[in-house]
Amino acid sequence: MNVIRGRVWKFGDNIDTDVIIPFKYKARTIDPKELAQHVMEGIDPDFSKKVKPGDIIVAGKNFGCGSSREQAPLAIKAAGIAAVVAESFARIFFRNAINIGLPVLEVKGIFEKTDSGDLLEIDLSQGMVKNLSKGLTFKAAPMPDTLMEILKEGGLVNYLKKHRARSQ
Repeated sequence: MNVIRGRVWKFGDNIDTDVIIPFKYKARTIDPKELAQHVMEGIDPDFSKKVKPGDIIVAGKNFGCGSSREQAPLAIKAAGIAAVVAESFARIFFRNAINIGLPVLEVKGIFEKTDSGDLLEIDLSQGMVKNLSKGLTFKAAPMPDTLMEILKEGGLVNYLKKHRARSQ
């Protein structure tokens, strides 16, 4: 999981959780598969049909603003998105994504220099993002070791199961 390679889907600034997964879906189910069928529907109604496992979202500022429900990152992950790279994230979205094991990286300057369809390579352990289509390299904001460990374990629940077992 340290290196992720995928095709880019680009979204702008202030993408809120109700655009990521409209309320009418997150209010009726927590089933990841059903949520995935409606991910990003508020911007692109056909997104869930076009996205492929391993694809990457690149976004502008304040990605995931809005409600604090974890269905938004859950829907993204269940749709097969391998990571979200943005100029900045809403804090609660960022933490919810880590908690469910969805890699999120804050990378200044990437939005303007990346297009939909570009191929990105992300090295989580090094915090490096390469736009292989354009020959550009970006440095992600450093992520604390504990958050990296949670991602490595596939989310907070898995992390706690493993580390509680060690301490008992």
